[in-house]
Amino acid sequence: MYRFFVPAECIRNEAVVIRGGPAHQIRDVLRLKAGDRVAVLDDSGCEYEVTLDQVSRGTASGRICSKRDIAEPGTEVVLYQSLLKGTRFEFVLQKCTEVGVCGFVPVACERSLARYPDDKKMERWRRIITEASEQSGRGKLPRLQPAVSFRQACQSVQGPSLIACVGGVATGLRSILRSRPLTADRGDYAKVNLFIGPEGGFSPSELEFASTCGVSAVGLGNRVLRAETAGLVAAAAILYESGDLEPGPPLGNGEA
Repeated sequence: MYRFFVPAECIRNEAVVIRGGPAHQIRDVLRLKAGDRVAVLDDSGCEYEVTLDQVSRGTASGRICSKRDIAEPGTEVVLYQSLLKGTRFEFVLQKCTEVGVCGFVPVACERSLARYPDDKKMERWRRIITEASEQSGRGKLPRLQPAVSFRQACQSVQGPSLIACVGGVATGLRSILRSRPLTADRGDYAKVNLFIGPEGGFSPSELEFASTCGVSAVGLGNRVLRAETAGLVAAAAILYESGDLEPGPPLGNGEA
């Protein structure tokens, strides 16, 4: 079933009115008609199954026939990803949304080759996150924060924070996570901030500054991962260790 995120105000009681891009996709791309069913989400964690009763240019409307809660990861992983060249940052947004990352912060580092994103690029990134959330069955949209400098990111970060580094002496990710186990009851590691460097990695001065801000260095194994895959690997490992990759029944299924 096709899934669409819509503003909460599009849902009123049992009626749903879909406008803009999703309505265009329903009518002109997917060629759906009255009587077809779609899933609509309002970014609250609820999914509404809707039977379309009218599809016209720019608008699609229908009535809710069922509602269910979508389980989001119990551990919130916020990815502080350095800016990357070309479409590599888009790959990070798409795949990490699929795996369960709950937030993204673009970070400009000393060795970053990409520029700060403009408004147009930020809007494109939000669309990529939305499409990946629809495809992967997310109930809430991961948040995309404005781009910041590395020092700003380190100084403002709150809660357990890890920075991936290559070479040198760094405790492995598994050892760090198991020394302070992730818990399902919103314990110390209910939120994990994860810093991933640019194509050339973090500079020694950046790693030193991160340490003074309480960000712990962590190793991701003996292989050298690309900048666009390191965050995906680390986020998946964190969510695996927390039990968030275990299958389970949806929360609170029920008829509307």
